Amino acid sequence: MPRAAVERLLSTRDAPADASEVLSLRGVRFAWPGRRTFALTVERFSLERGRKLLLLGPSGSGKSTLLSLLAGIVVPQQGQVAVLGTDLATLAAGARDRFRAEHTGIIFQMFNLIPYLSVMDNVVLPLSFAQQRRARAIEAAGSVLEEAKRLLGRLGLDEALGAQPAASLSVGQQQRAAAARALIGRPEILIADEPTSALDRDRQAAFLDLLFQEADLAGTTVLMVSHDESLAPRFDRLQRLDEIASTEPGAAA
Repeated sequence: MPRAAVERLLSTRDAPADASEVLSLRGVRFAWPGRRTFALTVERFSLERGRKLLLLGPSGSGKSTLLSLLAGIVVPQQGQVAVLGTDLATLAAGARDRFRAEHTGIIFQMFNLIPYLSVMDNVVLPLSFAQQRRARAIEAAGSVLEEAKRLLGRLGLDEALGAQPAASLSVGQQQRAAAARALIGRPEILIADEPTSALDRDRQAAFLDLLFQEADLAGTTVLMVSHDESLAPRFDRLQRLDEIASTEPGAAA
């Protein structure tokens, strides 16, 4: 390892966590079971409250694995993943699911809408598992349904679409519905996996404008992963995945 990298590692390894950090990884190593050719290592990564970070990396660079760790879907074999000061590895699987539902909104790359449910039912679904988010949605608009309508309208989906099954929407409309689902209840953290990939440049800009306005209104910290470097000027921090993480070759992640 180069001397500069060693000195940087030694200077940060035992540093206390900053109270302003909403996400923090330290000394993390994760390997998917049965996939000995792939492991993700992150010595140190953090994101401060209220920031908007664009994390760049090509396909197979470990972006999805990193997001799974930050969301508590998996826990590392070594090191610490802390979200809002809570070490996720100290929570049982069910407790991690509840913690994620309460504090983190996620826009999945494949949207993960339930196709046979209405758009409205998809948007309000996270609040069934997150009482604090449910209370914030009611506080914001008087009722869960009114807040869902407001978010859908802000994202360019009119009220009539809310009653339609999610499967009937176009890809771009599904992407916006997934964003409304992630934002409802004002979660502290928003994690977005390639959320503009199905939009042209004009719609992409409009989508990010609305997404960031809603995040600013709620005080939500945003982490977006993408391979599209042209998005960088919209964010207040840019990070390349290979600057914070290393992977063993041989398998995509």
